[in-house]
Amino acid sequence: MTDIIKLTAAETAAKIASGELTAVQVTEAHLARIEAVDEKVHAFLHVDREGALAQARAVDEKRERGEKLGPLAGVPLALKDIFTTEGVPTTVGSKILEGWIPPYDATVTQRLKAADVVILGKTNMDEFAMGSSTENSAYGPTGNPWDLTKIPGGSGGGSSAALAAHMAPLAIGTDTGGSIRQPAAVTGTVGVKPTYGAVSRYGMVAFSSSLDQGGPCARTVLDAALLHEVIAGHDPLDSTSIDEPVPAVVEAARNGSVQGMRVGVVKQFRGEGYQAGVIQRFDESVELLKELGAEIVELDCPSFDLALSAYYLIAPSECSSNLARFDGLRYGLRTGDDGTNSAEAVTSLTREAGFGPEVKRRIMLGTYALSSGYYDAYYGSAQKVRTLIKQDFDKAFEQVDVIVSPTTPTTAFAIGERADDPMAMYLADLCTIPTNLAGNAAMSLPCGLAPEDNLPVGLQIIAPVMKDDRLYKVGAAVEAAFVEKWGHPLIEEAPSL
Repeated sequence: MTDIIKLTAAETAAKIASGELTAVQVTEAHLARIEAVDEKVHAFLHVDREGALAQARAVDEKRERGEKLGPLAGVPLALKDIFTTEGVPTTVGSKILEGWIPPYDATVTQRLKAADVVILGKTNMDEFAMGSSTENSAYGPTGNPWDLTKIPGGSGGGSSAALAAHMAPLAIGTDTGGSIRQPAAVTGTVGVKPTYGAVSRYGMVAFSSSLDQGGPCARTVLDAALLHEVIAGHDPLDSTSIDEPVPAVVEAARNGSVQGMRVGVVKQFRGEGYQAGVIQRFDESVELLKELGAEIVELDCPSFDLALSAYYLIAPSECSSNLARFDGLRYGLRTGDDGTNSAEAVTSLTREAGFGPEVKRRIMLGTYALSSGYYDAYYGSAQKVRTLIKQDFDKAFEQVDVIVSPTTPTTAFAIGERADDPMAMYLADLCTIPTNLAGNAAMSLPCGLAPEDNLPVGLQIIAPVMKDDRLYKVGAAVEAAFVEKWGHPLIEEAPSL
């Protein structure tokens, strides 16, 4: 089992295709790993053991019939509990959807099944994807496999923890303000936020519709690229879906190079609040890029300093609108329906019981920002700042091919450390939010451990809209250099497991 769970997704798929391993063997190994360690980690909200084994058997039968298998056929995956999955509970980490069984698959779920990827189950997350630590889950926090007293990032901490604990070689996350990249950074894994509209949002429960984006999570750049190609592409069921070919991300990951590329470093992505060890590893990464043949260009993007403020007006405003559908009358939790309460009272009682503190906080903030007399002053102004941020990115990408930065200002903080300080929690997304506001693509990959706490540090790579292949080209080159120079930055065995 130990040998199987340490394989990359690409290696696993190759061994299944050749017959060296069966998909059932691989799935059973990962299910056994989940059973052995997830009681400590709490990465999964639901493990679909029978469904996963049935998918694995179907892959083995295909191979026995001589049918050609796809590049990820039989590879297990952990799916964030925000994507509807027919016949499998989908809670979005909230009590308001506890026990809800969707009657249909999200487009991402459909594409995973069509590619014969084996879905092991649904992973823990901050309720409705609102948070940076997975502490806002109604079902309890997830631990970071590097140190179970630390957070695994958020909102997709369950997916990142499942990867770091070797419970799955692949995972799916969603990124509204950094919820793929920030968990990847603090768990030493790879996470990609594709260009907005590159991956369908159909069947992905909405938080902030103009910011939400599903994307791949993995332990290597190539594995992330293989998963990216499976889930990306135009979907007529999503009105924001981009009708363009998927960039050649796998080819880029197989041919990583930064030779002759111009790499931007933004001066706003450092300073007060950044951990010394994070800046040290980032500066070393920049030097490495120079050694690999890149030209480093200093950039000034002044509007980035306003990104956090703009985000925490736009995202709550859209959340206030999207979550209005959870009224206790149509699906999910219903409280107070005993014949004595009006429909309005049932809705109020249901929301009081079903939504957690952070969701309520953002709904109230968003409703206030959208209210008469305040709309232009708050939401309207935030949208103007969003335009300025996009313009800063456009100017920057006239000078450089990609931008690099730390993914997060600090390494993983202790569970409970920021629970009573929302502003401190929000600062975890300082480096990731501008990309969501502009809609372009970004990746986080490991760039070593911070010397003061021996916890992972993430390097963020940002590319222009629909130039996602540049992320993989640069990411693969950096990853290969790290392996050659210092050994692979990923853990062989999670220290706390």
